[in-house]
Amino acid sequence: MTPIMYGIPNCDTVKKARVWLEQNGVDHVFHDYKKAGAEADKLGLWIDEHGWETVLNRAGTTFKKLSEADRTGIDKDKAVALMLAQPSMIKRPVLDLGDRRLVGFKPDLYTAAFK
Repeated sequence: MTPIMYGIPNCDTVKKARVWLEQNGVDHVFHDYKKAGAEADKLGLWIDEHGWETVLNRAGTTFKKLSEADRTGIDKDKAVALMLAQPSMIKRPVLDLGDRRLVGFKPDLYTAAFK
């Protein structure tokens, strides 16, 4: 399977991950949330694998601009609704390797995944 990277092209972390993949000769497909949106079934898979607390990007400006009511009392269902409504709130990038996903970019984890 060709890895699929999910993210936003102007995100600095996504840019670093894409450069790493290119420099290491890893062909991949890029799924742009801004153009193609987020899929509920894939988001559910990522949450089942990593937990909504990992998948929800609370450090980004989109999350920080939410009202206090939207930022508090978050549970799995509320997190999913927020991320589907505004995919910018999904931690980036998510790299789907077929049998597992990597959330965020850490060069050592990418190196281990492509040994």
